[in-house]
Amino acid sequence: MTADGATGSKGRRARRPFVLVTHSYYEEDPRVRRQAEAIVASGRPVDVISLRRPADAAEGTVDGVNVRRLDVQRRQGAGLGTYLAEYLAFFVRVAWTLIRTQPRRHYALVQVATLPDWLVFAALPLRLAGIPVVIDLHEAMPDFFRSRFPSAANPMIHRGLLLAERLSIAASSHAITVNEALRDRLIRLGAPAAKVSLVRNTPSLARFDPAAHETRAFMEDGTLRLVYAGALTPTYELDVAIRAVARVMAQRPNLPVQFDIYGRGDSSDVLRALAAELGIGDRVIQHGRIPLEAVPAAIARADIGLAPTRRDAFTDSSLSTKILEYAAMRRPAIATHLPLVERTFPNGAIATYEPADPDDFARMILRLLDEPEGRERSVDRAAAIVADLSWERDSLPYLALLDRFARDR
Repeated sequence: MTADGATGSKGRRARRPFVLVTHSYYEEDPRVRRQAEAIVASGRPVDVISLRRPADAAEGTVDGVNVRRLDVQRRQGAGLGTYLAEYLAFFVRVAWTLIRTQPRRHYALVQVATLPDWLVFAALPLRLAGIPVVIDLHEAMPDFFRSRFPSAANPMIHRGLLLAERLSIAASSHAITVNEALRDRLIRLGAPAAKVSLVRNTPSLARFDPAAHETRAFMEDGTLRLVYAGALTPTYELDVAIRAVARVMAQRPNLPVQFDIYGRGDSSDVLRALAAELGIGDRVIQHGRIPLEAVPAAIARADIGLAPTRRDAFTDSSLSTKILEYAAMRRPAIATHLPLVERTFPNGAIATYEPADPDDFARMILRLLDEPEGRERSVDRAAAIVADLSWERDSLPYLALLDRFARDR
């Protein structure tokens, strides 16, 4: 059988390929990677259209996934005009790529990951030709815009973004989103309940497997090692985490502490300057972005995983996957007190601190340090919860949903 839907030697039509579109670097996007790899593992070919880092080839294969990288780069921390130009450049290139590729690949389905919501219209020519288009709403763009560009946010722009969100869903065959809060929000805004499905943003337990990495006992080398692996943007209050580390060191001057930060973003220089100002520059180490495959080992080398998130309307409907990854690796975690954190990890499975409060954050760090029995109970509870939230489970209904819409004939 062939990937483009030709008839095989036994007269049975092959499963046509899917194409996934994402305004991200594919290698660095864990959700889209999990989805694409699951599709390949199910026996169906999949192409991904993504951004292109300067050193990347225009096309390549990553774990069986065909990746076409368009010559557009992310400009984290840039102004609104730069973001819009970046989105528009990617939109135009995606639309042209889909139009040019469809006659050869005969896609059975297009999935478009947000942000932005209106990227789904790049697939409109295929939609008009009868190809199903699924929109994967990672976040609520109207709330994201208000959080990321507060100076440009106003009621008129917010209403415009809400309209764009509704039109994007209307233009798609089906919508999926990452958690119950976002699904319920879309339904409240008028999306038909039957048109919105939940595909949770959960880690792969095969990738985040503590048995696959060297085991570290808590503070086995005498140093308390904290870790954060994720984006360095204003959405994540890493400044509060750094201030909390300074308070811990002030209260326990003989306690060696190291805070390892893995990631990149527009907050990097500000965070480095803050650590130096607080006199802990040598204790807060920024390692830069590391490959997704290296994240579990980085977590395994730490004692406590941190997931600090600034609270606003945008983050009230979000759950950091970092928390799930720490739990899967059997590391105690500290996260901001947010609605979905409390709903997902009740009864102390995750230590939480009040948003923007470095003193409360420091108190949680010291509690995990001073109460080993409670720490181990929280690790066990969190690991049990994540065992039911694994991608190995969630991928099955996701694949069934895509196959239900696929146009293989």
